[in-house]
Amino acid sequence: MKSLSYYGKKLQHLCSALCSNLVCYVRATCFLISCFYKFTILRVHKFFVQLFYFIFISLFGFWILSILKPKSTNGHLNPTNLDLYFTSVSAVTVSSMSTVEMEVFSNSQLILITFLMLIGGEVFTSMVGLHLIRPKFKPWRKDSKIESVLSSTASSPRNSNFSDDIELDIVVLPDSPKPDLEKNEIQDDLRSSSDIQTLKYPSLKFLGVVALVYFLVMHILGISSVLVYLACVSSAKDVLRHKGLKTSTFVMFTVVSTFSSCGFIPTNENMGAFKQNSGLLLIIIPLILFGNTLYPACLRVSVWFLGKIFKKREANFLLKHSREIGHLHLFPGLHSRLLVVTVFGFISLQLFLFCTYEWNSSAMDGLNSSYQKVVGSFFQVVNTRHAGESVVDIAAVDPAVLVVLMAMMYLPPYTSFLPVKGDEESREEPLEKKKERGKVAENIIFSQLSYVVIFIILICITERKRLKEDPLNFSVFNIAFEVISAYGNVGFSTGYSCDRLINPDPACKNKSYGFAGRWSDEGKMVLIIVMIFGRLKRFNMEWGKAWKLM
Repeated sequence: MKSLSYYGKKLQHLCSALCSNLVCYVRATCFLISCFYKFTILRVHKFFVQLFYFIFISLFGFWILSILKPKSTNGHLNPTNLDLYFTSVSAVTVSSMSTVEMEVFSNSQLILITFLMLIGGEVFTSMVGLHLIRPKFKPWRKDSKIESVLSSTASSPRNSNFSDDIELDIVVLPDSPKPDLEKNEIQDDLRSSSDIQTLKYPSLKFLGVVALVYFLVMHILGISSVLVYLACVSSAKDVLRHKGLKTSTFVMFTVVSTFSSCGFIPTNENMGAFKQNSGLLLIIIPLILFGNTLYPACLRVSVWFLGKIFKKREANFLLKHSREIGHLHLFPGLHSRLLVVTVFGFISLQLFLFCTYEWNSSAMDGLNSSYQKVVGSFFQVVNTRHAGESVVDIAAVDPAVLVVLMAMMYLPPYTSFLPVKGDEESREEPLEKKKERGKVAENIIFSQLSYVVIFIILICITERKRLKEDPLNFSVFNIAFEVISAYGNVGFSTGYSCDRLINPDPACKNKSYGFAGRWSDEGKMVLIIVMIFGRLKRFNMEWGKAWKLM
């Protein structure tokens, strides 16, 4: 009995020692992670943080996609490793460029692609960005300089007989007003700057909550609306039944892809399989706008609305100091209104041109009524910036309209007409941007358009053999369209048609994937770089200013 109790105590001491050591190890690990986290936030540029994020998630998605089995069991239909990696990058960068048919993927692979699109979307990454920059403004302690100035100002004697105080106090002329007013103004300015620094952290925290609520509400509304439509309209559900797609997977995949502005749809024809379901298209259109070009305006409205209910002080601070917050997606009031006007102006222009040139063309095949044609055209032009879903064959669209689509794809999503200067909407640039302008690297790097041209030239080099053998499919225009679509993270593609071959090939089969699916491995690798580079294009908006065109 004594021996058992002795060994029991020894075992108890050993377990307690192991637990204490484990706790110390966990604390040390958490401390190292915290130090690395703070170092990353304070030292590493956001460009490299996001570059690492997209590359890491793409590799993770490729690894899981390669483990999961595709739907088809035929060897020649199975996607290659490069095609799987291409698809993973396309989903994470929300580009929706495809080199394989979407119906090849199994249900488990579609669920994984849904997850990749979800964490790669602009709204989700903006929430991650808010979480990263928020610790910078955490009020660990009060600003000692402001407190010292305030205390010294408040404690300084009003009427002092010592000459040493002249240098510390304000010189008062006989005919000047009372110095108390000027001292009060100084104190008010200092306190206001202190309040701004104090309110930044809770305001950013509130903004993160607003973005999360907006993110969840839009997905819940979208999923429920599409589910109700599929339950009420049998023709749309028959398409899923015919293609062997689960309703739940299709709904989640489509809503996530639409709100993330990706453009992937789990059917080979994209939304062309539902071109006659105008109600479904009208449900998807608001998701495209609210998750993409109109997100800053919707975010500002959400801050105002939730601020009325919960955090009025933080909401007022966010609405009045949008520039000071430094969040890319929170615009001042006038800028948000002009953004809305610009978005609908571009949509109206495209809709007019599209209906004018394509009303009776082959691109409208399958749209039986004027109502379906108007809704289909509206859906198509909304997707140009920058969702990429399609109900028509892009290759059948008039070349003049394609040029307009290329211009719209190239423009960043938050392009707006802002002719206001000298007011709160166009204040001086933050100090960080002014410091960045002094870097030597910005004197040698090119503009966005220059890099697009370089990528087009590289693709023409990798595909130079097919440019000679198949000039109708591998035209410079089609290559430029594909590169601009990938750079804009849109996903439109002219595709590849065996009917356009100069020398007919009986072994050639038309496939429902993008034009890049017929490219060489080198060309696909270049396009992968284009998609990642395009996803990070906000960091090179100011590039190329050293080059003066005169």
